[in-house]
Amino acid sequence: MASIHPHINFNGNAEEAFHFYKSVFGGEFSQTVRFKDMSNPDFQIPEKEANKMMHIALPIGKNVLMGNDVPESMGKVSENEHRSKIYIQVDSREEADTIYAGLSAGGKIEAPIGDSPWGSYFGMFRDKYGIEWMVDFNPTVK
Repeated sequence: MASIHPHINFNGNAEEAFHFYKSVFGGEFSQTVRFKDMSNPDFQIPEKEANKMMHIALPIGKNVLMGNDVPESMGKVSENEHRSKIYIQVDSREEADTIYAGLSAGGKIEAPIGDSPWGSYFGMFRDKYGIEWMVDFNPTVK
């Protein structure tokens, strides 16, 4: 069966954002690759880009959240654009509250967490890095 692993772009603060996500979800990074790790005579990396993340991965359950910094030579990521949301299905209201509170800290609430008209416990927000999230507990989904 196919699985989905979100990948998000940052403007130089991917490592900071992923440490924040790790503080909420726990676990350890499965990969961290900096641009300097990819440098070779045919692929020169400017000094100011060297320590930025070329790839970072955080396993979350059976999924992996991945990201990178976009090199300045490729332009900036629009942090105000409407990105696709990352949807998190949790196993309890308590887990929903914990993840919602952790990830939304310093962000912008779009829908406070609470009982939804469709029967689940749901909340939606944009985190302090501009990434959009939905947290959902549906007691009928196992």
